[in-house]
Amino acid sequence: MNKTVVPSVDALQRDWYVVDAAGQTLGRLASEIAKVLRGKHKPTFTPHMDVGDFIVVVNAEKVTVGGRKAHQKLYRRHSGRPGGMKVETFSHLQARLPERIIETAVRGMLPRNALGRQLFRKLKVYRGAAHPHGAQRPTPTTLPLSTAS
Repeated sequence: MNKTVVPSVDALQRDWYVVDAAGQTLGRLASEIAKVLRGKHKPTFTPHMDVGDFIVVVNAEKVTVGGRKAHQKLYRRHSGRPGGMKVETFSHLQARLPERIIETAVRGMLPRNALGRQLFRKLKVYRGAAHPHGAQRPTPTTLPLSTAS
């Protein structure tokens, strides 16, 4: 009988990737980022473990959406108080906090449990082209990642 091999935490190799969001479509970018965070691009993928890599997204303010979504797509948040609902369009949120757009899209594609929260911590999103993660020597890449790496 074949046994499923579960990788040990010590044997996991975590890579760092830099993704340029300039000109990328939001949903397609977010789904590829979620796959890499989850580790589905690796042959050692295990559903109950964090085997994914770190992702640094730069130029978050240059991400695009199709059609009329720039003016029709709404982002909602609630303070928890009565009447505390805040609604903002994509274009207003992109001008104010462009990092939140990518973070919200990726968070919606991760599991809704403790593992998903742990995976989300490996996503770093920045407004401009500069980021403070040079010491990790991230690999500039375009998504989707090839499975040969």
